[in-house]
Amino acid sequence: MRMWPKARSWGAALILLMLAACSGGNFRPVSDTPVRIGAPYSVRGTTFVPAPDPSYDMLGYASWYGAESGRHTANGERFRPDWITAAHTTLPLPTYVEVTSLATGRRIIVRVNDRGPFVRGPRIIDLSRGAATQLGIKGMGVAAVRVRRVEPSERDRARLRRGKPARELAPVSQSALQNLRQQLKTAGY
Repeated sequence: MRMWPKARSWGAALILLMLAACSGGNFRPVSDTPVRIGAPYSVRGTTFVPAPDPSYDMLGYASWYGAESGRHTANGERFRPDWITAAHTTLPLPTYVEVTSLATGRRIIVRVNDRGPFVRGPRIIDLSRGAATQLGIKGMGVAAVRVRRVEPSERDRARLRRGKPARELAPVSQSALQNLRQQLKTAGY
């Protein structure tokens, strides 16, 4: 009869372990290695093919997300909404990008560690709440941006891996900003 309470304790411990696993444990440490490209995948009828793109430089729109706090990102890290991170459909994970707001000319460096956005249209990146705030677009919801792949210094990479912003970048000049806006308009966005 004494084994019954022990069995109940072991059963309770097993249930707690299973619940802990379901609640989002086993996160990958925040690291730049290994870089993950991933196999092609489909979301809502659209197939995305991840691939390296060292010359990635696109104009489009950014949105932001933050309600998924504590969940896994596509590369297995814990999503932290206040960190300077982003989601992209095809760039390797992680990749560093410079995001420029076409409304203000403000530029920031962001660490891409997740997949998205998965909506039709010209949205090319989903920023974390922290990145949207730093870029000054959180209140807009969706904003016109330029996204280009960059190779930041190891110091900036380390800051972003710890959830801190990279060094502040000078804003884009007004003439360059006008040029980018015109390119976006010419593209039909």
